[in-house]
Amino acid sequence: MPSTTIPETNGALDRKRQGSIKGWRESLDADDHAVLALRNLVFDLCLQNGGGHGGSAIGMAAIGVALWKYVMRYNPSNPDWFDRDRFVLSNGHTSMFLYALNHLTGFENWTMDELKGYGSAKTDGYKTICHSHPEIEIPGIEVTTGPLGQGVANAVGLAIASKNLAARYNRPEFDVVQSRIYCMVGDGCLMEGIALESISLAGSLQLDNLVVIYDNNQVTCDGPLDWINTEDVNAKMRASGWHVIDVFEGSYDVQAIVSALKLAITVKGQPVFINIRTVIGLGTEVAGTFKAHHGVFDKISVEESKRLAGQDPSVTHTIPEAPLAYFKERKAFGESLEVKWNNLVSNHSAAYPDVAQAFELTRKGDNGTEWLNILQQIDSSQFQGQATREVNGALIEKIWKIHPAMCGGGADLVTSNKVSYTASDVFHPTVSYAGRFIRYGIREHAMAAISNGIAAYNPGTFLPITATFLIFYLYAAPGVRMGALSHLPVIHFATHDSFAEGQNGPTHQAVEVDSLYRAMPNLSYIRPCDAEETIGAWILALSKKTGPSLLSLGRDPVGPVPATSRFGVAKGAYVVKDEPNAKLTLASCGTNLHYAVAAAEGLTADGIATRVVSAPSFDHFDKEEQSYRDSVFPRDGTPIVSVEEYIATTWARYVTASIGMTGYGYSASNPSNYERFGLDTKGIVAKVRKYIDELDGENARIAGWRQL
Repeated sequence: MPSTTIPETNGALDRKRQGSIKGWRESLDADDHAVLALRNLVFDLCLQNGGGHGGSAIGMAAIGVALWKYVMRYNPSNPDWFDRDRFVLSNGHTSMFLYALNHLTGFENWTMDELKGYGSAKTDGYKTICHSHPEIEIPGIEVTTGPLGQGVANAVGLAIASKNLAARYNRPEFDVVQSRIYCMVGDGCLMEGIALESISLAGSLQLDNLVVIYDNNQVTCDGPLDWINTEDVNAKMRASGWHVIDVFEGSYDVQAIVSALKLAITVKGQPVFINIRTVIGLGTEVAGTFKAHHGVFDKISVEESKRLAGQDPSVTHTIPEAPLAYFKERKAFGESLEVKWNNLVSNHSAAYPDVAQAFELTRKGDNGTEWLNILQQIDSSQFQGQATREVNGALIEKIWKIHPAMCGGGADLVTSNKVSYTASDVFHPTVSYAGRFIRYGIREHAMAAISNGIAAYNPGTFLPITATFLIFYLYAAPGVRMGALSHLPVIHFATHDSFAEGQNGPTHQAVEVDSLYRAMPNLSYIRPCDAEETIGAWILALSKKTGPSLLSLGRDPVGPVPATSRFGVAKGAYVVKDEPNAKLTLASCGTNLHYAVAAAEGLTADGIATRVVSAPSFDHFDKEEQSYRDSVFPRDGTPIVSVEEYIATTWARYVTASIGMTGYGYSASNPSNYERFGLDTKGIVAKVRKYIDELDGENARIAGWRQL
């Protein structure tokens, strides 16, 4: 694959000839003073509260100046300008790099007072936007980063979103979508599996609007990089389909970096990887060592840096007038960029009114209500007896056609998830970037995190979906968690969600995965039992704007369950079989609920009046009023028994006993597994009878929860 080396500019050669102070040339130009101003501000941020991850930020300063001053399109006066370039700091621990640049270029919320909050104890309720890692809720931050490698996947998602919009709405002479994605990475990011998954996919998709900038300082937290990694990273990137550009002087030479970044813009048909050599903690006593990764820097080096910049070493948190003007010019420039773009959009509207109207609705996240009307009116009886994954596939096919924001795909298991698509709708350079279906390949972790990037591009513009087996959402879990933490709407579809998976055995039988997702804040885990509840799960997932949902689906035909309700799903749990003067409540969901219903019928016939509760979503149930929750799960001491093919950890706050798994599954036919683990009708009845005999009339609440 092609690669390029950026030669050293005159500035770098001057430094070598002149041998000036710590690599600087004798006569500093405006770029040099800007780099010094940024570094000195980072020094102040590290020293103000006794530490922080400043080493990489110091080393990356020239990269920051090149990006923010010369290359990126953005508007500090409007951080949410639609067609801005997006910057992702995948090595998010270096957050002060991003914060300082936002301040210097005039983002109004990034005041010096806010910067002074970095690293503070935040006692007495004090708040700051300068968190130790960037967080998406703050204007000027595109995605939440920190777990290394996640940002790479987010950047791929952002690039997919931009490519898709450009293919759908750009017209000759009217490029209303031009945004490029810049992602900063360190050594750690490039070792993470998620980054490798994402890099591989980006190369396959030929995302030439994506630039990954490698801060190559050859140092990790614990020591030199060559202790743990000696690979040829450039060769790996070329093998993955990327164009590689080398910059050997990245610590001082702004213009060499600018040349590389501008060259990257000209590359077509490949994402670009810029390998920039830097020195961590440059200019300090610990420069180039792991000791520069985090902590404070020696005062002598900081004072020397400030003197070189013409600053009084005793003064902190002050930017010299010349570099301040150098950076602040970007504010007016960004405003002019947005004005030009607005004019372009206006002219685009005049020339292509239908396309422009669709583009406006897309930007607003206006997806209409037809999808809701269909879900509210669809007759679930047409799916009678079908497995919930079959129903889900039919619903995807219906909604995909009328919900313009839906996009995404699966991790090579869309057939098992019953997700259908047309060949012409595939997002791929051999087909079209206008397609909405993404073939992720066997890359579950990247799939989830890339989906977060797509969702983060512009609120409401995209609603990504993902699909695989429930057990493989363990691979995807870090990405799903970041989506929940970031309040990004993504819908995850998990099939084969129990030991009804059968002969694939315990490796595929997700007995404990539900506990993770039911415990995950801001994620809606919904396990419908039949077609009616699957429709209800869809209504909730499509309506949610503040975070992801995971629909847990079965592969087996479902047995009869009375009185299920698509609208009851919104309550999280509701009574599907009531009995006057009930002596027992059975609660279940998903593929096990019909066994609980059959058991309740047998117990009632034998004189133990038994109610049945369907509980598809604990998340939604917990939001109901206490009076309603008490009506579903009475606190009068009568036994309440949960029945589910999972480890029962999450049920204990609702029920008095649980029938469930205490170990892994077994490689056997589906019916035999239900019999083997006592979760079929016969097993439920036997365990409940034994439990009631053991209680012997005792208050079940007082007796305490137990595993049956």
